[in-house]
Amino acid sequence: MNTRHRITLLAVVVLSLAIAATLTATASNRAAQKSEQAAKAAAQARVKRGDYLVTAMGCHDCHTPWKMGANGPEPDMTRALSGHPENMKVANPAKLGNGPWVWAAAGTNTAFSGPWGISYTANLTPDRLTGIGIWNEEMFVKTIRTGRHWGVSRPILPPMPWQAFRHLSDEDLKSIYAYLRTVKPIKNQVPDAILAQQ
Repeated sequence: MNTRHRITLLAVVVLSLAIAATLTATASNRAAQKSEQAAKAAAQARVKRGDYLVTAMGCHDCHTPWKMGANGPEPDMTRALSGHPENMKVANPAKLGNGPWVWAAAGTNTAFSGPWGISYTANLTPDRLTGIGIWNEEMFVKTIRTGRHWGVSRPILPPMPWQAFRHLSDEDLKSIYAYLRTVKPIKNQVPDAILAQQ
């Protein structure tokens, strides 16, 4: 084989390798794009499921302050999931007397009084200072599973029905967490609970 043929053969081999590398990179790029699109679709589906669960489970009933509307009390969606309003002071438990009533709720449906003391609904928005913005998914799931604030701290007080919600699947709890990360962050420092004196 003469030099000219060797150079031609070498050029064909180099060109073939370049074409193969380009095709491989293009296929790899397409696969990465498809994988990225699938992950994005899965994340969107998880958020949509979380929105459904938050709505169906009635989270707005207590974690969104209520206001008086044209047809009676209704959630104030401008403060969605922001918990008990920081500017509404509730320092003393309700006086219920000796009747069958053993607990009471404030007009906002965000503060509750009973034998446990006074409890306030938490700010579930992703505000980093006053909501759950610094929480991670594991902390959220552990909180609902254990009934303890941050998953390790004080017990979650009534009327939060964590005893029922702890039976949700991991996927459902992760979906709720994913949805809560997408709501508008609202700065609202909910007061600490006031525990009843034993």
